[in-house]
Amino acid sequence: MVIWLLGSVVIVAILIKALEHRMPLWAYKVGTLFYVAMPFLALIDAIWISWGRWIGSVELGLFLTFAFLTGIGTGVGYHRLLTHRSFETRPSIKLLLLTMGAMAIPTKPVDFAANHLKHHAFSDREGDPHSPLDGLLHAHIGWILRASTPDRERYCKGLMTDPVVTFVDRTLMVWFGLGLLVPFLIAGWPGLLWGGLIRYGYHNHVTFSVNSICHTFGDRPFNTPDRSRNNWLIGLLAFGEGWHNNHHAFPGMAYHGMGARQVDLNAAVIRLLGRTGLAWNIKQPSAELVSRRRTQSMPDGQAIAD
Repeated sequence: MVIWLLGSVVIVAILIKALEHRMPLWAYKVGTLFYVAMPFLALIDAIWISWGRWIGSVELGLFLTFAFLTGIGTGVGYHRLLTHRSFETRPSIKLLLLTMGAMAIPTKPVDFAANHLKHHAFSDREGDPHSPLDGLLHAHIGWILRASTPDRERYCKGLMTDPVVTFVDRTLMVWFGLGLLVPFLIAGWPGLLWGGLIRYGYHNHVTFSVNSICHTFGDRPFNTPDRSRNNWLIGLLAFGEGWHNNHHAFPGMAYHGMGARQVDLNAAVIRLLGRTGLAWNIKQPSAELVSRRRTQSMPDGQAIAD
């Protein structure tokens, strides 16, 4: 059971990423649905074997540890460092952040960046890969089933010559597999359930919620030409990525949370890197610019520059 489930997840993920633009669309959709459904099956199994007792401290520790590492990898590494270049760091730190992001989702870092930059270019307009204007379910997960090819040449040409980025791009499935294998080696089947499968399911849907929930529900302190919103719950669960209207108003800024009430764990990590000399050129808008844009009216279709 353990070997079958672990092997099935890794094999399906490898096939999807290796063949997604060469396999029949129906096969890609079936494989993707299998990948998305597996954490729910793992959760059912975890509830079954844990019935009548609390989750063990080791399992809980693995879930929290890997949720933290992969969340930082996606938010700080894939999103703020790689996609928006919100700060600079050493190649070794970049490698660490990107491999943690690769443990979270079987998506190549350049593909992630290309899709996200396209989202900013066409946010909530025709061409946006995942706008709720096409339905909340489409924004959350349906867009993945379309198997569209990321426009790497248009949006990420510079990244494709970065040796650290290309290394993680080529070895993606090694890191994703380690994100499942290490918890299994530490605590066996319960470790794989909580530190691997349930954790990546949690991470997936929190990340998907930034695309769906944060373009549908929440506050809009900045009048951006899209439907981006700040959602406090997603802000907490996604380590600060849920302050999405702030992000769309200032895409290049390293700290998405504004003020003590907008908790941003990803920003705290970047601040720590900055204070220890491991990050520099950390981008943040001036207080005057923030104040001006809070009251700035925007004609429909006009984008705010980075």
